[in-house]
Parts: sequence; C-alpha cells; structure tokens
Amino acid sequence: MQQRKLFIFAGVVLVLGGVAAARQGGTPGVLKGAAAFGDYQKDTPGLRRHLTAPDIPPPAQNEAIANMSQSVPRPDGAAPSLPAGFTADVIATGLKTPRVVHTAPNGDLFVAETGANQVRVFRLGPDTTLPADGSVFVSGLNKPFGLAFYPSGKNPQWLYIGNTDGLVRVPYKNGDLKASAAPETLVSEIPTSYHGTRDVVVSADGKRIFFSVGSGSNIAEQVTQPPADGVEAWTKAHALGAMWGAEERRADVLSFDPDGKNEKVFATGLRNCTGMTLQPGTANLWCVVNERDNLGDNLPFEYATTVREGAFYGWPWYYIGNHEDPRRAGQRPDLADKVTVPDVLMQAHSAPLQIAFYTAAAFGSAYEGSAFVTLHGSWNRSVRTGYKVVRLPFANGKPTGEYEDFMTGFVTTAKQVWGRPVGVAVAADGSLIVTEDANGTIWRVRRAK
Repeated sequence: MQQRKLFIFAGVVLVLGGVAAARQGGTPGVLKGAAAFGDYQKDTPGLRRHLTAPDIPPPAQNEAIANMSQSVPRPDGAAPSLPAGFTADVIATGLKTPRVVHTAPNGDLFVAETGANQVRVFRLGPDTTLPADGSVFVSGLNKPFGLAFYPSGKNPQWLYIGNTDGLVRVPYKNGDLKASAAPETLVSEIPTSYHGTRDVVVSADGKRIFFSVGSGSNIAEQVTQPPADGVEAWTKAHALGAMWGAEERRADVLSFDPDGKNEKVFATGLRNCTGMTLQPGTANLWCVVNERDNLGDNLPFEYATTVREGAFYGWPWYYIGNHEDPRRAGQRPDLADKVTVPDVLMQAHSAPLQIAFYTAAAFGSAYEGSAFVTLHGSWNRSVRTGYKVVRLPFANGKPTGEYEDFMTGFVTTAKQVWGRPVGVAVAADGSLIVTEDANGTIWRVRRAK
C-alpha cells in the first residue's frame, strides 16, 4: 500500500511538472503510466504521453458513466491553443456536422457534411476560402463520412463516399465544384445501427477499396448464442476473430474491388475504426479506433495502428493484446494468443476520429512524417478528456508510441465545450485543416514564416 501511494504521488508530481514546463515555454517530459491519465485541464500544446500495454489498469465491473458535454457557441475571441509560432483561423462556419475532410489533388478541400447528407467543396486562397457555405458537390447521401479519390494520384476519375449503409461513388475530375452525375451505389445493405461512421481508402496499388464498419454494440451484448454450426465450424469458414449474428461484417475493415464486387474481410476485432489512411511511401493502412465502454475511466486505451491483412485486434473478447474482457470471460480462449497489439495507445474514451500523415515542409522538419489525430472527446468518463488534436511522432517511418498535444483549448468549463475536432487533412500549402462539429466550423492552422 505504501508503494502504491508513492507511485501515485510521483505520477501527480510528474503531470504537474510537465504541464508547468509546457506553459512556461519549456519542453515537458513524457508522461508515462498512471501519470498519463490526465484530463482537459492538464492538456497543453507540447505535452507528450506514452502509454504501453503494461500500463493497463484492472477493469471495473460494469462501471457505466454518463458525462455528456454541452456544446455552446464559441466565446468571442476564443481560439484553439497551439505551439508557439502557430496560428489558427476560421475558414468556414455554419456547417451541419462537418466530419471527414480530404484535400483533392488540385488543392480543393472536400468535407463530408454528415448532418446535411451532402459533401461540400472549398477552394483555398492565400488567406481566405470561398464564402462560408462553400459549394455543395453532391447531396442526397445517407450520413456520409469517408471520402477517397480514385485512382490515387494527380488525375482522379471518381470520388468514393462512405454512406452509413454502403459505398457510393460519383464522377470527379480536378476542379469540379459539382458532381456531374448522381451517386452510383457499389455496396449496399451495410448494417447501420449503433456505430454509423464508414471510412474509405484506396489501396496503394489501386486494386482494392478499404471500407471500415464499426460494431453494432458495445461488446456484442445482443449476440448471446454461438453460431448455428458451432464456434469451431464458424472459425474454419470465416476470418480470424470474425463475429456472427447481428455483428457479422461489423467491427471489421472490409475490402472490395473498385467496382464494389469481391467483398473480403481484411481485418477484424476493430470495435470502431473511424478514420483510415495510408502511410505515405508505403502500402501500410492505418486507422484510429474507439474502444469499448463501462470498464472504468482509464480502460481500455483507444489506439492508432497499422491494419494488417488477416489480423485480429481483440473485440469483443479481448483488448490491447490478451487482456480478456471480464464480460466475455472464457468464451474464446482460442483467440487469447492471436490478438494483434496496436501501435500507439491513447487515453481511454478520447474518441479518435481521423488520422492524417504530415507530408509537407511548412511546419518544419520535426513534423515531417508524423501523423495528426483528432480526438472528439469523452462522454463516458468522470473527468473530461480528448477535445483536441494530437500528433504522433515517427522515427525512421515507425511510430515512437508517444502522442503529443498539438491543438487544445476547446473546453470552456467542466460541462461545456465549444469545439469537438473530427476531421484533419494537410492542405496543398502545408497548413493543417481541422473540422469540428460542435459549432460546425473549419479551421486552418499555419506556422509563421
């Protein structure tokens, strides 16, 4: 007990010391272990955290916490906090639940306006964009989220869109501000309950379309019976860790041919892979994942990871390796040593939604090759966390495992927030584009020259 008290005290000192150093312009230490379990009050640009599998605390038994945030109008003059030398400007307002954002090959910004069932396009100038309402590129969609240009490269022919119930595409060529035809349905009958976000990525060779489908529940509570032919028979006929019943084709990354045919399960056990991208210069598919609820404030960790073909990431039986969910104890011992451990672990309930690799030079060499992740923010933690954009440092093309606060300051009080980051993309000029859906704004982050 005495050792535990000393450990907690040391963690508190480390957290406060790191925050103080950051606010004074110094370089804070990396917060590790229990010291990394912070909240919005400790967030500040430059503060780093590093969580590993041994840092996982024991699970609480069905600890259900509801701590919803209240979205309020952005206070006059309020702006995100950023590292020294960076500025952020609003480039669009009044959008209805803007979500994923992507930069077209010609530099235009495409934004999935999920709440309006449409996709908008914005054209950036040196200092401003088109009027705040932009141009409606295509409407009549069904809760669009993911966007991908096909083929990849300088001259795409299509824009693929992840609707909540399937995959559609519309013709696109550089400079188009409005789709020239109605959406063509490629994949339909994707289940829509619970997690409704669907991201889309084109493989590096252009031969596959990756499509993420989140789970239909927290831990498959509605699946109470084994498959009709038994678990062993199911396992032989399906992908490693694939769920059945109401969760079949869910908590997965699926793949299709570019025409939507030849469906395959690419990876399983990803409870809600909301944001996907390819790491530049590689064929590596990455995604960020929202993990499960009701196991406590600090469990399980969210994560960003490479998604490997045929890999199983744990849901619903395990999390972060062979840590068994007590609510599913003893059900799949055959999978315990087959769970792929994610690459970068982040604080529980932060709700990561999109990831973008930084490929430009405008932010300086320290940022090149790293990735930015939006954290939408917790609704199920006693003290709020998330509500920010973080950076994942990489070294020689590999993640260090750390993540660093980059864009913070969206929380007004313990109950109220004015910004919930969702989308992130790198603009043609190297600035960072961030959408947030609490007030429906788009921000442009630049570094002073």
